[in-house]
Amino acid sequence: MRVLVVEDEQLLADAVATGLRREAMAVDVVYDGAAALERIGVNDYDVVVLDRDLPLVHGDDVCRKVVELGMPTRVLMLTASGDVSDRVEGLEIGADDYLPKPFAFSELIARVRALGRRTSVPLPPVLERAGIKLDPNRREVFRDGREIQLAPKEFAVLEVLMRSEGAVVSAEQLLEKAWDENTDPFTNVVRVTVMTLRRKLGEPPVIVTVPGSGYRI
Repeated sequence: MRVLVVEDEQLLADAVATGLRREAMAVDVVYDGAAALERIGVNDYDVVVLDRDLPLVHGDDVCRKVVELGMPTRVLMLTASGDVSDRVEGLEIGADDYLPKPFAFSELIARVRALGRRTSVPLPPVLERAGIKLDPNRREVFRDGREIQLAPKEFAVLEVLMRSEGAVVSAEQLLEKAWDENTDPFTNVVRVTVMTLRRKLGEPPVIVTVPGSGYRI
């Protein structure tokens, strides 16, 4: 899942981004509304965690732009106000969910994951394919009943491949979904991660390389 965090309190923004990355999400961070509009125009995000009171361009206007473009991106709006009228107004603008500050990080994670599931074709909460069971919420992976410990990026790559339901996923698509924009697209990070993931999943191999196209399970 790829997420954009838009929050002008930099310490909070960076803390949220760090926590989401630990949950195997690819996260970009900006600190004002103008930068948010720039990123949204370039990258495809599953979820935008959007502070409402932003400098340069207000969060309401960022949300309206996402709606205007007809993007599948879901918006989780944050605000320091807990007033009901503010929450209603934010939802009427086009936000998909609303979370007042201060918030419990576990709740933020749950809401981001719930919104991420709504950006694609509905899938069961536990993904199963080729003897592999992957639970995105618990961040657990089993193969033939054996639990497998994966690093966040390995988990993210496996989740993207599982969600493709047998379709080929290119290296570029994996970069887009599992890494943030600071990753050099000319590195071999995808190939190395897939190799490590294959080794951890064990024999027989379940990740197939399609020459010139990408990978599939």
